[in-house]
Amino acid sequence: MRDPAAPPGAARPGTAVRRTTRTIGYMATDTPTATQSGAPAEDAVRAALATVNDPEIHRPITELNMVKSVSIGPDGAVEVGVYLTVAGCPMRETITQRVTEAVRAVPGVTAVGVELDVMSDEQRKELASALRGGQAEREVPFAQPGSLTRVYCVASGKGGVGKSSVTVNLAAALAADGLKVGVVDADIYGHSVPRMLGADGRPTQVENMIMPPSANGVKVISIGMFTPGNAPVVWRGPMLHRALQQFLADVYWGDLDVLLLDLPPGTGDIAISVAQLVPGAEILVVTTPQQAAAEVAERAGSIAVQTHQKIVGVVENMSGLPCPHCDEMVDVFGSGGGERVAEGLTRATGAEVPVLGRIPIDVRLREGGDEGKPVVLTDPDSPAGAALREVASALGARRRGLSGLSLGITPRNKF
Repeated sequence: MRDPAAPPGAARPGTAVRRTTRTIGYMATDTPTATQSGAPAEDAVRAALATVNDPEIHRPITELNMVKSVSIGPDGAVEVGVYLTVAGCPMRETITQRVTEAVRAVPGVTAVGVELDVMSDEQRKELASALRGGQAEREVPFAQPGSLTRVYCVASGKGGVGKSSVTVNLAAALAADGLKVGVVDADIYGHSVPRMLGADGRPTQVENMIMPPSANGVKVISIGMFTPGNAPVVWRGPMLHRALQQFLADVYWGDLDVLLLDLPPGTGDIAISVAQLVPGAEILVVTTPQQAAAEVAERAGSIAVQTHQKIVGVVENMSGLPCPHCDEMVDVFGSGGGERVAEGLTRATGAEVPVLGRIPIDVRLREGGDEGKPVVLTDPDSPAGAALREVASALGARRRGLSGLSLGITPRNKF
């Protein structure tokens, strides 16, 4: 996976691009921030730079060693040198703007100049090592014993039940509640999460670490971000496993509260790979009320028994159509599918599997997916939006534990 081609005019290693902006005014503070000559103090400027987060890594540029230099003239003009992680960084204008605004607010600043340079190979290696926090490459952080990230695999028995719509809206709702959320579009053949989430950015790369784009407060990675146009992906098991491993181990997710994996329908290679790479991941089964869909969904959920994963619950999508002329619900696809799946999985796992929610048919849910605007954000009080937010609240309130986990052991015979 390589960086997107640098646009015309982008900085190349060893070159610099200068942006200068003059300040109109300043914000008063209670802390002395100027020298006797009236020029701002360097400590004050660096403190302001510490409030600037890299738009992709979401950590202060001072912490990432991206501040190359700070020089202050006697007239209050400030020049800031900033390292970009890669040549042609797509966020260079955003970084320039954020640095300019932060420094401009320091009392005594009369002008702000921002000079962009590019990190050396050695600097990028040091940054990647710092971001990994000492972990080895190819190590999945969510599989480590100390990880507090809750990992949910959104699964279904068959396609067309709205699994991706549920995934995207749950992610957006959890992020809106203040949680740090990431989504892996693990449906390699039918990837659609970036479009539905409104993520049109492309990943960038620092050494062997991938910086995922984000939309609506959610970090997201998908194979669709690395394929040209709408080209199909024709891969077999080993390639699928390596792609999923790279999404989990080589992407810089930061400290997530929740990671959602949108799995392909069925019980194929990806489901098995997830169980191997993230044994603590929990399964969320999506079905429709239709009996045929429920039977296949139960089959997909039952793989958790073999992989010793916990099933967190069942979501019944397309659970009736609210009549526009009265308060009655029309069961377009029948009824009771969610309950049948939950009961079957409860018997199979020996642990209670609840129905977490029933999502009614709502045209706004479909429109939100087409437009990249999740209904939980655009119309949170709509029938579908409210039902999805209820499921998200149930997931967000949970903590990691062993309750309900199938351990794959049987009691010994007593003699």
